[in-house]
Amino acid sequence: MIGNILKKFDDKFLKTEPRTGKLYAVSALFDTPDQIIHAAEKVSGAGYKKFDVLTPYPVHGMDGAMKLKPTGIGWVAMVAGMSGTTLAFLMIWWMVGVNYPNIFGGKPYFNLTASIPIMFELTVLISALTLVGSLIAIYMKLPFNANPLMDTEFVRRVTSDKFGIYIAADDPKFKLEEVRAMFEELGSSAVSNIHEAEYDKGKTNNPLTDKKFVGALVGTAAATAMISYFVLNVLLFLPPFDWMHRQPKVLPQTESKFFKDGWSMRKPVEGTVARGFMPYEFKGMPDSMVVATPNPLPVTQKVLDLGKKRFDTYCSPCHGFYGKGDSRMRGQFPVPPTLHSQKVTNWKDANIYHVITNGQNTMPSYQSSISRDDRWAIIHYLRVLQRSQNAPDSDVEGK
Repeated sequence: MIGNILKKFDDKFLKTEPRTGKLYAVSALFDTPDQIIHAAEKVSGAGYKKFDVLTPYPVHGMDGAMKLKPTGIGWVAMVAGMSGTTLAFLMIWWMVGVNYPNIFGGKPYFNLTASIPIMFELTVLISALTLVGSLIAIYMKLPFNANPLMDTEFVRRVTSDKFGIYIAADDPKFKLEEVRAMFEELGSSAVSNIHEAEYDKGKTNNPLTDKKFVGALVGTAAATAMISYFVLNVLLFLPPFDWMHRQPKVLPQTESKFFKDGWSMRKPVEGTVARGFMPYEFKGMPDSMVVATPNPLPVTQKVLDLGKKRFDTYCSPCHGFYGKGDSRMRGQFPVPPTLHSQKVTNWKDANIYHVITNGQNTMPSYQSSISRDDRWAIIHYLRVLQRSQNAPDSDVEGK
């Protein structure tokens, strides 16, 4: 039954067009890539211009063997791309700078930096559409896309397991006997004459004005739109295709009905330690229990720059940029003592590290905000601030 259906389909849609007595080209089939490369070199070297090579897959070196000139499609892409860039530039400039000017986030009416992604997208879009249109309309000569090579044994083989070459009969150097003799001398497994086909053009010579052709295009477009809408808006939201849309997860700051406290965000289990991580051993202990371990970071310009950056970010709002206790909080938080006091100056680096990590009095712990190395870098920078406020004469240049 299936065989009968396929046979009826072949008889209706894959029937071979009748041929005329006019010769279109002479074709030759070869068995290996080396043979087709040699044949292409021979044909191009003999001065033939109207010939082509067809292979089931790309063959390296074929462009050189055929002596093909660089294609001009790159210039089409460049002109189309520049047109897309210019069109996007003018469109954005007109919309946000002239027709409906608005200030977003303090930016100017026409912000070139923010417009670059849109300009890039339109550049790619116009270039791609123009290239496809050019290939279809100019290089493939649609809608007149019929070719006498279609429905021939030559095309069936070169799209499967053979390598083929043909020379058109309207080539200035074409002579039937010489071409066939050359192909046979090159070792072709099959040399054939291909004649022009008699095409049934129907009632019109242009498919673009044919009602059936236009109707098929409209029907295809409508079917594609409906199928796309169904897949993207209905099918993907049905099980089991909705596994990406409906994931078993919780979002930050959302309510949870699983945990009693209603919070979806959970703290780590108390007492657990991450693999390879050593917790701070003096956490929660008084300052007197801290062992005076040295600062593990070297005093370098890079470390001091890092310490200054972190100090200005986390410490200066309360302690001031120079650690003098001149808070920038405008009375919204208790003013801390100066970091230049004799107590803090005489503290070991480990004691200051302990306060940053553990907190003290109204100062909270910065353990979760500042990494360990950054805390030690802050201490190095703090020592620089303290030295700058109590510099001895020996630090003055020339002393």
